[in-house]
Amino acid sequence: MKVYAFIFARGGSTGLPGKNIKSLGGLPLIAHSIKVAQQLEAVKKIYVSTDSDEIADVAKTFSAELIKRPPELASNTAPEWLAWQHAIKFLLDRGETFDVFLSLPTTSPLRIKQDVEHCLAMLCDKTDMVITVTPSQRSPYFNMVTRQEEGTSEIVNSDVRLSRRQDVPSTFDITTVAYVSRPAYILQNTNLFSGKVKSVIVPKERAIDIDDAYDFMVAETIYNSEGTR
Repeated sequence: MKVYAFIFARGGSTGLPGKNIKSLGGLPLIAHSIKVAQQLEAVKKIYVSTDSDEIADVAKTFSAELIKRPPELASNTAPEWLAWQHAIKFLLDRGETFDVFLSLPTTSPLRIKQDVEHCLAMLCDKTDMVITVTPSQRSPYFNMVTRQEEGTSEIVNSDVRLSRRQDVPSTFDITTVAYVSRPAYILQNTNLFSGKVKSVIVPKERAIDIDDAYDFMVAETIYNSEGTR
């Protein structure tokens, strides 16, 4: 199976400006994704899809190949799924074919090689997409609420009335550690859950998803902690 790794990194991050090339442990954030991909024997090529010349220069420094992302696919409102489709079509149009699509977002720099290998191993004939999850701190059955403007609040899942967290069904947060699928599935569908999805559980300390300065501070603390890398 020929696996191509993709890293989608646009230049217009608003939650944390310059996020994708911000230094973590002496490396630009995007480099952590590239380096994990380089450790995987199954990965034959690594592509960075970006609209930013600055990100492109950093990606080339770490030996990734480039896909120029159109501006309309790099806005705050553009679904990343469309950037996935664009990257696949770009390669198909120039005659490249591959079997497995692997996305390694820059926002999860604490992942390890084994996390991604587990995702690749989970993809089978009866699975369309593999995602990563981590146990959620809050539960829609117990301590997550909706809130109206005037303050009225209700439990998210009001059909189940339970008084102890231990009694509620286990729930998980989707993480951005890795996404694994096949090119055809991505081209023929519009979202992750259009087909059969499996998940790999990643421990909380490796499942950080950097969206803002607070998330980055947490990631930096974990990264620099003795014995965590």
